[in-house]
Amino acid sequence: MPDSKHFDVSPWGIGWTGWDPSRQAHRESVFSLSNGHIGWRGTLDEGDPCEVNGAYLNGLFEHHPMPYAEDGYAYPEHGETLINAPDGKVIRLLVGDEPFDIREGRLELHEQRLDFQAGTLHRAVRWTSPAGDSVLVESTRLVSLTHRAIAAIEYRVTALSGPVEITVLSEIVANEPLPSVHPDERVMAPLQNPYEAVDRFTSATGATLLYRTKRSRIGVAVAMEHGITGDGVTVDTVATDEVARTTVTARLAAGDGIRLVKIVGHEWSGELTDAALRDRVEAAVSTAARVGWDGLVHEQRAFLDQFWEACDVAIEGDARLQQAVRFAMFQVLQSAARAEVRSIPGKGLTGPGYEGHTFWDADAFVLPVLTWTVPDAAADALRWRHSTLDHARNRAKQLHLAGAAFPWRTISGPECSGYWPAGTVAFHINADVAGAVLGYVRATGDVDLERDIGLEILVETARLWVSLGRWDKHGGFHLDGITGPDEYSALVDDNTFTNLAAQRNLRGAAAAARRHTEQARRLGVADDEIAAWEVAADAMAVPFDDERGVHQQAAGFTERERWDFESTSPEQYPLQEHFPYFDLYRKQVLKQADLVLALQFFHESFTPEETARAFAYYEELTVRDSSLSAASQSVVAARCGHLDLAMDYLTEAATIDLDDLRDDIDDGLHVAALAGVWTAVVSGLGGMRDCMDCLEFAPRLAGSITRLSFGIRVAGHVLRVEVDGDATTYTLADGPPLRLRHFGEAVEVNPGVPLTLPTPPLPDPGPAPTQPKGRSPREVMAGG
Repeated sequence: MPDSKHFDVSPWGIGWTGWDPSRQAHRESVFSLSNGHIGWRGTLDEGDPCEVNGAYLNGLFEHHPMPYAEDGYAYPEHGETLINAPDGKVIRLLVGDEPFDIREGRLELHEQRLDFQAGTLHRAVRWTSPAGDSVLVESTRLVSLTHRAIAAIEYRVTALSGPVEITVLSEIVANEPLPSVHPDERVMAPLQNPYEAVDRFTSATGATLLYRTKRSRIGVAVAMEHGITGDGVTVDTVATDEVARTTVTARLAAGDGIRLVKIVGHEWSGELTDAALRDRVEAAVSTAARVGWDGLVHEQRAFLDQFWEACDVAIEGDARLQQAVRFAMFQVLQSAARAEVRSIPGKGLTGPGYEGHTFWDADAFVLPVLTWTVPDAAADALRWRHSTLDHARNRAKQLHLAGAAFPWRTISGPECSGYWPAGTVAFHINADVAGAVLGYVRATGDVDLERDIGLEILVETARLWVSLGRWDKHGGFHLDGITGPDEYSALVDDNTFTNLAAQRNLRGAAAAARRHTEQARRLGVADDEIAAWEVAADAMAVPFDDERGVHQQAAGFTERERWDFESTSPEQYPLQEHFPYFDLYRKQVLKQADLVLALQFFHESFTPEETARAFAYYEELTVRDSSLSAASQSVVAARCGHLDLAMDYLTEAATIDLDDLRDDIDDGLHVAALAGVWTAVVSGLGGMRDCMDCLEFAPRLAGSITRLSFGIRVAGHVLRVEVDGDATTYTLADGPPLRLRHFGEAVEVNPGVPLTLPTPPLPDPGPAPTQPKGRSPREVMAGG
């Protein structure tokens, strides 16, 4: 059959017809299913061919040493790396005595489709074996959004010719090989075969396997149970230390079939006994089995219907962009829906990339989207950060600082980043965590969370800034020797983004401590400490170049030599792979938005004129070697009135993963970049700004988009915003009236009463900014 090179375009799903082995790992990432606790890559049911196998549990990792050529004080000694969980999605098939393998025999149909409304991955295959027996194989898998520990598969085999003997082998497979995540064998050795078997149990139609990781000593339990429909079937289950297998056999006439429903439960813990883990996982499977396949599918659809009804982003006029935005939202939801006091890894649970670590972008990019759409998931992510505070306090103490220093990268809380100037001293992570707290409380009004966990995060991070900062003789407060968001700059003084983020952190901590005086006292906060935070915030240095009339990314940045973009060839990007970091660090060249990120996040600190000048200046320097950049540049371009440029950046952001623009999706999706797609639409074209006193909107359509609508949750109530060519309609579903600003005009939206307001003419923004040679944004949506 002919190979397909493109994903199909449809508004509520993404599919692939045909077979193309060269892009297999890409499709495995795109077709991933997750609920924040369990992650299953979109591998084929039979497990082979496979590029990057993957079944993951959030927080399941193995320890390994972190070798250095030369040791240094405070270098982390041990790392944490995500490992494959025992894989329960494997279902192998024999047709006659021929193993079902799409590379053999004759493949007449092969389709995969990820459904954003149903929350399922469906596959259909029509195949004729080398012996001439033909079958139709259909499978649908889901990772439940309502049953945290459960994933399930419906697997059907229909004989198209017969009679033929059919054998289905449904398995749990442990110690599957992990792709290389590090070139040093001392790191990789502990990650291969990380489990020691603890126990195994079987019944006629199911099995439970218990393991413990050899170094991190995490207990893992995976159980499976089957429901089987078909005439004359035989069923048997066996288990070894490595594999549990339920074998189903039947002899089928042409047109007959068998149906297998496989329910797989997953639990892990570093504290529970093996017996308790077994009880938990088997109880989860038993409950799901009582609900049944149809019940699980119904619950999944109901969960997603509720999500989409409130928060869907609907776009008219650009079908591919519509698909890309919903794909992004679906994957962000999957990354966190049932994480429940676990991290949100940089790749979610879609692959082993970044070793399963979480970074600052979870707090800065992902949590704001969850706050406005799935606030319960955002709250759980903040509870996870709070649960790691002791690690952060210990790290700060190790660095001779007060308060708490959150890690640059981690799974369970300790710092897992080897020394690297662009990471180790990127202290803005602490203000990013604090900013996520402040944004969540402002959007939800959740005073209980602020009091119970938010305050302690704000207090400890505020203490960090005061101990890290320096006062000059003129009364200015400076943060020296740090790294901002841009990874082509390091060890700078007064990074504007970091300083403004720290300023917000300090003021937020002071205000929260005054709101919750009793809890603040228990944390040892006195009035003089609150006053010190406010004084430092007011005195925070924000470097500005008077000659050029622009804010500096960091003190002295605009005085550096500019990178020679004219002499840099397209083949030399990304720059980090072709030039030494020391050269990047000393030049004016940006991997990603940094000062522009400050324009986005701290818009109230800049006048419109300052924003426009700074955006134009830093556009000339930003090469976007990071997946995080395009979305932020889209937002600020829209605010500056450069709508065509905003649309081009949105297009790029929306296709980074779907079209694998950076050739790095094989090991998982970029969850923060996917969150950025939502932000580029809602905060960019939708013009939403989270101001200190109320929400503000300044929506404008761009490109081929003829209509845009989106929904957000504000204080537990749904606000929908519908934008057409010349007006915007705000509709509040219920709750008290909502104050907001429309293009700067204060208005009030009453529940159940749509409010339609005109769109003022767009002021002339002037010439569009230019980018470095060969680094202009993507202008069209390719087919995938």
